[in-house]
Amino acid sequence: MIGVTENLALIKDLLASAAEAAGREPGAVKLLGVSKKQPLAKVLEAASAGLSDFGENFVQEGLEKIDQTRDRNLTWHFIGHLQNNKTRVVAESFDWVHTIDNLKTARRLNDQRPGALGKLNICLQVNIDNEESKSGITADELPGLAASVSALPRLSLRGLMCLPMERADEEKQREPFARLRKMAESLRNDGIETDTLSMGMSGDFRAAILEGATIVRIGTALFGDRN
Repeated sequence: MIGVTENLALIKDLLASAAEAAGREPGAVKLLGVSKKQPLAKVLEAASAGLSDFGENFVQEGLEKIDQTRDRNLTWHFIGHLQNNKTRVVAESFDWVHTIDNLKTARRLNDQRPGALGKLNICLQVNIDNEESKSGITADELPGLAASVSALPRLSLRGLMCLPMERADEEKQREPFARLRKMAESLRNDGIETDTLSMGMSGDFRAAILEGATIVRIGTALFGDRN
């Protein structure tokens, strides 16, 4: 049975190949290991094999893993829906939050972020396909929220995140990622500098990279089936 270490090597090769196909440097894309519902042993194996960034969808599970890996110097990303009653512990423990879609939550994270930890990295989640079942802001709401979040002193607005609906082939997969990239370009034209596009998962990461993804979020392809 292929383990996490072998999967990690294979995935890194695939990411590098996709980056080269897009005319980008292989190191331009960061692999974020989605470790939700995965045992700590697999996180530790991935960390030992060189993975530094991990994403959690559930606050309590993420806090437990953070506490158990403090000697590893890992970077922890919160990538789930964030309830306002959980913002304090996220602000105190995580390095990134990818799923901000309203100013109230952003302000709470800003006010609750300990100054000693430095700024909390933020991505704004865009509901790129306007699906009722998913969180995220619309394209029209993005400029106003981005301007407000970028002004909060303890947050660093790094970029945008999306979770598009599944599409059958690579060309169709590229469409929503291209739209998100153009939204980021529009923000930069308005003076809001960002450097991150968090987009692409196990089934569509190549399409995301071809459209400029800087972080791809991969779970089961790396860690295997979840508990």
